[in-house]
Amino acid sequence: MTSRRDDSPVTGEQQPSRRSVLATMGALPVLAAAAPTAAASSAAASSAPPVAAAADVIVDPSAARQTIRGFGGMNHTVWISDLTAAQRDTAFGNGEGQLGFTVLRIPVHEDRNNWTREVATARRAVELGATVIASPWNPPAQLVETFVRGSQTNARRLRYDSYAAYARHLEDFVVFMRNNGVNLYAVSVQNEPDYAHDWTWWTPTEMIRFLRENAGSISTRVIAPESFQYVKSFSDPILNDAQALANVDILGAHLYGTQFQNFPYPLFKQRGAGKELWMTEVYHPNSSDSADLWPQALDVAEHIHRALVDAEFQAYVWWYIRRGYGPMREDGRISKRGAGMAHFSKFVRPGHVRVDATPNPLSNVYVSAYRGTGSRIVVVAVNKGTSSVSQPFTLRNTSSAGVSSWLTDGSRTLAAQGRVGLSNGVFTGQLPAQSVTTFVTE
Repeated sequence: MTSRRDDSPVTGEQQPSRRSVLATMGALPVLAAAAPTAAASSAAASSAPPVAAAADVIVDPSAARQTIRGFGGMNHTVWISDLTAAQRDTAFGNGEGQLGFTVLRIPVHEDRNNWTREVATARRAVELGATVIASPWNPPAQLVETFVRGSQTNARRLRYDSYAAYARHLEDFVVFMRNNGVNLYAVSVQNEPDYAHDWTWWTPTEMIRFLRENAGSISTRVIAPESFQYVKSFSDPILNDAQALANVDILGAHLYGTQFQNFPYPLFKQRGAGKELWMTEVYHPNSSDSADLWPQALDVAEHIHRALVDAEFQAYVWWYIRRGYGPMREDGRISKRGAGMAHFSKFVRPGHVRVDATPNPLSNVYVSAYRGTGSRIVVVAVNKGTSSVSQPFTLRNTSSAGVSSWLTDGSRTLAAQGRVGLSNGVFTGQLPAQSVTTFVTE
């Protein structure tokens, strides 16, 4: 994305080879309002929406799905101002009033004079336990040529004789960040190569050539292709080319306008063994409305649910962390959209594994579950309906005695709720109308 999307929704010492460095990293996984008066309370009770009964949600911690890598967002200090020290802690800390993000995405600037701009936030994110990834929008200007692409007469692409130099540029950034205290988890080949009117275009054939011949020289994991709309016709050729796929570690995608029915990716399940699947950029549902607009902000929680359950992504990364439509407001406080993310990011930590759970026990109710260390189970329930739901849960094979929960709705944000006891793994959770609730076993 570019800054325009705020307004419109739509060489020195030889380094070790990428493969030798990755070998030391370990194997990649297979994957304060006033109190109401008595009269007001009585009126509210009489007009409260009815409580709906839902089918049981069965959570099976033994039925493992994907390993979760984290949740986070983008910091781009050339297009908008850097996060302040306090905002860094709000984004990547996990205390009260903090988002609990565990992924930071930064740009690989084409002008290396700007590289230092990204260090402070990245370093603090790492100190707070986050993973950092990077994406380029353009190669250095001397590596680019213009060409005619349809009606665009000044389209840009990487010169065919500059692929090796571009790989060195990416590797130089990896080394620069490493020398400044940030070990990048991964670097992308190109941000949105198929939506590049304002940056650099790539075709699938060009990206396959780069992956085959040049990506192996990069000493961290490689992300590709980061299609703007999870366009499978861009990533299918990569999955079908064994030589190119060997140099891809993370299949990255953006979800701008992607319909829910297009979230699943059967070919990745067939060909992507040993690769990770990340959603590396989105804002949802738009960039024009306030992030505190309710119940619209609840769409974010459903979107994350769909991304993790239907698409089976391992990471969910927002566009700008701090923006009027983003998870952090311009004043540095968590927005309602941010709360929707935090219901996942604060509790579903890196290394948690999504497990089978009844995903849609009632119309407009969406449930997902995650297994942590020991007996920890996290359940996130989104109720987009206009009626409260009394939702029965059965947690199989658990020794936990109870669950704690946190709630966000129109009047509450990440509000701690009372403890609910477990009897043989069974409890009933109350899901207020138009709300998201996270339950965590004790």
